[in-house]
Amino acid sequence: MSSALTLARPYARAAFELARSANTLGEWAGKLAFAAQVAADPRVVALFGDPRVAAKDLAALVTPEGEAADSAFSGFVRVLADNRRLPVLPEIGALFEELKHEAERVLKVNLRSATPIDATETAKLKEALKRRFGRDIEIEQSIDEGMLGGVVIDAGEVVIDGSVRGRLARLEQALAH
Repeated sequence: MSSALTLARPYARAAFELARSANTLGEWAGKLAFAAQVAADPRVVALFGDPRVAAKDLAALVTPEGEAADSAFSGFVRVLADNRRLPVLPEIGALFEELKHEAERVLKVNLRSATPIDATETAKLKEALKRRFGRDIEIEQSIDEGMLGGVVIDAGEVVIDGSVRGRLARLEQALAH
């Protein structure tokens, strides 16, 4: 995985620079998401190592339908295909999204909870996180049935553990010391 990220990083940065210079970050994000999804399909993964399949055919396979052959995105995909880097498209897409969020000053936050959190509470949390981090917040919620209660907020480098299990662990440490 780390070697895939190492291979993907310069391509993601190049894609980001191309998209930013053309002011098309959103379009590129969508196209890369499509290409990454196709490249992650097991049937397509099997074709990447097949010597009978030409690089241009693989490039066409992961390029969104209707994309002009002379577009910057098509050229980018052809470079990936020529350099046998199409298998790292999922990593390129993820890194591109990170760069895009950073440029747009958006922080993607994963919110895990034992039960669904209503829209009012989510809005309050979003506002509090916006004040704390000074950035717009994009929340992705998930339900973790293994949690007893509370929430875990994962904001990349900062994890706020407000789960019952986390509070009990902190109480145990406090009592032990």
